[in-house]
Amino acid sequence: MAGRPVPWLGSLFLVSLWGASAPASILRRLGEHIQRFQESSSLGLSLGPGAVAIPREGWLEQPLDPFNASDRRSFLQRYWVNDQYWTSQDGPVFLHLGGEGSLGPGSVMRGHPTTLAPVWGALVIGLEHRFYGLSIPAEGLDVAQLRFLSSRHALADVVSARLALTRLFNVSSSSPWICFGGSYAGSLAAWARLKFPHLIFASVASSAPVRAVLDFSEYNDVVSRSLMNTAIGGSRECRAAASSAFAEVERRLRAGGAALATLQAELGACGSLRRAADQAELLGALQALVGGAVQYDGQVGAPLSVRQFCGLLLGDRDNCSSPASYLGLRRAVQVVTHSLGQKCLSFSRAEAVAQLRVTEPQVSGLGDRQWLYQTCTEFGYYVTCEDRGCPFSQLPALPSHLELCEQVFGLSSSSIAQAVAQTNSYYGGQTPGATQVLFVNGDTDPWHVLSVTQALGPSESAILIPSASHCSDMAPERPSDSPSLRLARQNIFQQLQTWLRLAKESQVKGEV
Repeated sequence: MAGRPVPWLGSLFLVSLWGASAPASILRRLGEHIQRFQESSSLGLSLGPGAVAIPREGWLEQPLDPFNASDRRSFLQRYWVNDQYWTSQDGPVFLHLGGEGSLGPGSVMRGHPTTLAPVWGALVIGLEHRFYGLSIPAEGLDVAQLRFLSSRHALADVVSARLALTRLFNVSSSSPWICFGGSYAGSLAAWARLKFPHLIFASVASSAPVRAVLDFSEYNDVVSRSLMNTAIGGSRECRAAASSAFAEVERRLRAGGAALATLQAELGACGSLRRAADQAELLGALQALVGGAVQYDGQVGAPLSVRQFCGLLLGDRDNCSSPASYLGLRRAVQVVTHSLGQKCLSFSRAEAVAQLRVTEPQVSGLGDRQWLYQTCTEFGYYVTCEDRGCPFSQLPALPSHLELCEQVFGLSSSSIAQAVAQTNSYYGGQTPGATQVLFVNGDTDPWHVLSVTQALGPSESAILIPSASHCSDMAPERPSDSPSLRLARQNIFQQLQTWLRLAKESQVKGEV
């Protein structure tokens, strides 16, 4: 244990995975907004009537380079503990892994671990990811330091944290540790079980994109399908209106002059649209706005659902002309920027690059520089719209995303492609071969196409929830939840019941 460093970041634990350009910034801030909204509305409520338990914050001293015993440097890694339900030293431990953002107390007070903990008397621990939130090494975020930021380093932290916390809380050696995580942290949960099955008994991986991919055009394929999904308020007319709105934006960009100035004013753009790079960023930002409506559809705190977005686009359902749908897109921009507390729509490429080059930890807890580094060196995940059926603009194209890695970190396109291939080789992509892992996805979520959506074997289970969005199974339960989402949560409970019964039987055999 070590002292607490000076805090400079906010508290969230789930943000969008998209990279770190202007369009990515919108999606990541949407994720942060929704997470904070859900955390503030559920904090304390999940502990039951009259409960006043407050999660405890703690710190672990972790090696900066766990793969080099001669390197004595270390950093402080934050964790949260909720022991309200823990009934015995040999009870299970539910370990909620943090991802590409700050980890708040809500990590041990809401979602699967806390909802399920009372049933089995579990100790709930949340572990913040290295280089995010308050768990940033004192030396900062220059490239020499970022060499120690990767999923493999994060998994090494899980191992050392499990051992240290076992001693700290006097957890029985026979207690089963179960990992939980959503989005990138969901992948970590699955990989923790894959690589360290002797330490992690089982994992629940929600919306986990375990396949790395350079060109993630499939993201917009799902967005396009979801805009036509009548179960969530979509329609063919809505998708056609979205395509029409983007065509109108591109027409005005090409026209230049007064049309460009009008477009800038009508969309509430922060700066000039004269540069081609900034025009591409604007189109990407608008794509991200639509993608966010799909990715977080129906979640508490989301500014726009698919139903609401389609309502704005269509207005008069018999009118799919460019001006009508474009007006709806303008209104959608206003709704989202207002919800995020932004005065205007940011899209400056030069400004994004300048911010991403800053090596001091930022006031925002999003960790944009850190996550861009991980996409450049491990995952890719660059969302494009180059397929013929994509309803949006073909800009920004893949080279624009790859160029960001070069501009910020000096990394070549070929090195990024090689890194993506190595990640899939190391973890197994969508056939990881990990036993006692439950993959949970929603088919509205664009990220489900990179996850495991069908059972790969008797102990490699999967749940695909109809019309559910990104990590929706992890959100606090509410009366408006769909029957399919309720059923999925019951199935998660039953799967844990099966695993923990196995663990108990193993404990009994060990005592005999």
